[in-house]
Amino acid sequence: MLKRRWLASTLSVLALSSAALLLTGADGNARGVAALAAASESPTPGAIYEAGPSDRYLLGGSWLFRYDQPGAHFEDASTTAGWSAVGVPNAWNAGRQTAASYAPQVAWYRKDFVLPSRSPSYTWIVRFESVDNSATIWLNGHPIGTHTGAFLAFEVPLPAADLDRGGVNRLVVRISDAHSLTDLPPANRTGPGGVAGGWWNYGGLLREVYLRRVQAIDIASVQVLPRLACAACGAEIDYSVSAHNYSSALRRVTLTTSYGGIAANLGTHPIAPGASATFTGTLRVSRPQLWSPSSPHLYQVTIDASAGGQRLQRYSLSSGIRSVTVSGGQLYLNYLPVHLRGVGLVEDSPSAGSALSPAAALALISDAKALGATIVRSQYPLSAYEEQLADQMGIMLWSEIPVYQVHDSELRAVTPAAVALLRENILENGNHPSIVTWSIANELDPLVGDAQSAYIADAVAAAHALDPTRPVALAYQGYPGIACQAGYKPLGLIGINDYFGWYAGPGGEIADPSLVGSYLEAEHACYPHQAIMISEFGAEANRSGPLDERGTYEYQSQFISNQLAAIDAEPWLSGAIYWALADFLVRPGWSGGNPYPTPPLFSKGLIAFDGTQKPAWSLVRQAYTATSQVG
Repeated sequence: MLKRRWLASTLSVLALSSAALLLTGADGNARGVAALAAASESPTPGAIYEAGPSDRYLLGGSWLFRYDQPGAHFEDASTTAGWSAVGVPNAWNAGRQTAASYAPQVAWYRKDFVLPSRSPSYTWIVRFESVDNSATIWLNGHPIGTHTGAFLAFEVPLPAADLDRGGVNRLVVRISDAHSLTDLPPANRTGPGGVAGGWWNYGGLLREVYLRRVQAIDIASVQVLPRLACAACGAEIDYSVSAHNYSSALRRVTLTTSYGGIAANLGTHPIAPGASATFTGTLRVSRPQLWSPSSPHLYQVTIDASAGGQRLQRYSLSSGIRSVTVSGGQLYLNYLPVHLRGVGLVEDSPSAGSALSPAAALALISDAKALGATIVRSQYPLSAYEEQLADQMGIMLWSEIPVYQVHDSELRAVTPAAVALLRENILENGNHPSIVTWSIANELDPLVGDAQSAYIADAVAAAHALDPTRPVALAYQGYPGIACQAGYKPLGLIGINDYFGWYAGPGGEIADPSLVGSYLEAEHACYPHQAIMISEFGAEANRSGPLDERGTYEYQSQFISNQLAAIDAEPWLSGAIYWALADFLVRPGWSGGNPYPTPPLFSKGLIAFDGTQKPAWSLVRQAYTATSQVG
């Protein structure tokens, strides 16, 4: 078995200053905290990922961290007593697999920084890429914002009255990783202390934190959606851009764009102080180079905001021209039928948890590519950097919001927040050509009642209103005893979580792996106009042993081989996704159907938690690379 090759990041913005190095030992840590308090850091220009506005600064280096204490209030944080130095991103329970580390906790983060410029003409915004789960933010002792929910970024303007433009500013964040029954993902009332999702509940600042400088006008939201009427047609590029005026005077704002060198004017609008305006427009690319897994061509796009003859901000991104359609029960990429092969992905590492470094994120996407996968599915939105890597490497993404096993009793209450989260995912990530579907849920009740039907209809309508260029998907558990469900009708793409032969299912109905073929044929007859993919299949493996013993590497390889043979026998299937690429932590007591489990570890991965490739890796790679996946 081979050790996974971890790729080194070449991003200079990750170089930590000497004050940011984590010191070992009690005395060393005390010295590190004292040094940090004595000399606050200036944010580092630039960002880990490319897409976004100009004038971004990474709030990296060292932060201060401490766990909460009953009755304590650290929002002012006037002393360093009890704090320790950490790097951000940070998951405070990374590296620990106990029930106590999984249970809900509250902790505090503090960052002392100086502004890159003292000019009073600038507005400053702090951007959090992902916080799990509920955050309250203070600046210099004053509350400035709250937010609940991980995996998508949120921003908080720093009030001018609370900023010290010439001195040290103190940003303090209080975070709780507790989940309620109506959070996304929700807490499961039957779990130990409340299970949240199908992965370890890592708490903290899980992705980067940035400071953004705005000179009067901010390009707050950008949608660049290519439309392709046929494989040989020219492409129409639709723009919808929102700009906000942070200044105290009315501004006549002009937006211009370049799409791979093709220039266009998106118009001029007067924007009152504190108001926003939406700019729309379309340009044409006569002979586009299409984005695909074999040729992931990207066009460089810029959008400039100007007022009074002065450019105030530039927004940059990479765009890919391609078409994703469903017709006659088949998914098409660029008007070619697809038979994709892919893997699931959950961000986790033994040392950092889900607070991955760019090098670790690069290794995951590179591993998927090396496997021969053309699609990756996660049960929550991946980071902007991982999506950028997928764009560049030609990996398609099944982008899903964490509406994970929501009970029917809570679904109506959850629906407004879930639809809002879906809109947020589309607006934040819709420029990535790698994303080929917006998935709205995983494993809701297999019997689609009124609440779920209403949610599906609302979510599909919201997605199509923002983005008519991609199908909307949902993944459900595959059970032969479930009849055709009318509530799935609005969906363009259906995902079946296929565990025939691994789990028994209700009444043992999926215990026999030979039934998978007839079941898939029945589902195809149920939904003849929708594309169908296997969104999950897999078997646990954590040891060598007999071929007929569940949980062995030998059993896993045989199981995968049989499943792929059954999948290959259904040429109408649009693809299959093995769950998952690599092992990860789930929850205390997890067994995953393995008679000799290693809880809380999910061990269906093709790569073990320590980075070792399991024997099934080579089998899957051979099968995937031998499959004609597009065309």
